[in-house]
Amino acid sequence: MPLNPDFVGRSFPPSEPYEVGREHIREFAAAIGDTHPAYRDAAAARALGHSDVIAPPTFLTVVAFRRPNAAIADPDLGLDYSRLVHGEQRFTHHRPVVAGDRLVSTSTITDIRVAGRNELMTITSEITTEAGEPVSTVTNVVVIRGTAPVQAG
Repeated sequence: MPLNPDFVGRSFPPSEPYEVGREHIREFAAAIGDTHPAYRDAAAARALGHSDVIAPPTFLTVVAFRRPNAAIADPDLGLDYSRLVHGEQRFTHHRPVVAGDRLVSTSTITDIRVAGRNELMTITSEITTEAGEPVSTVTNVVVIRGTAPVQAG
């Protein structure tokens, strides 16, 4: 079943706040093999002008996938999750993520398009602090395999 194109432009309520902890950052940096001292040591981060340890640039994957978009769970979208694969992810950072941040994510389906027999859905998430300070714009493209409408030909 194809995706419902009426969902393009639809935004979903913000996520519950995610409190970024020092250990979350350290564990993520260790998992990706990044040894930069600003990810582990508050003094090293302060020496670079930050108030506490900062997160690696891809850390926001944790926030974006922690609550994988209410859109994916909406039955009216017509998404068969068993056919979904991750296609692409981009980050536009407005400032570093710092330990102690309380982040929320608001997601919008910004595109649904056909690519061969597949559909590609783009979900853009604005990550902000609870107070509304912009932190990053995260763009995810997911591929839904074999659901594209059959073209007459």
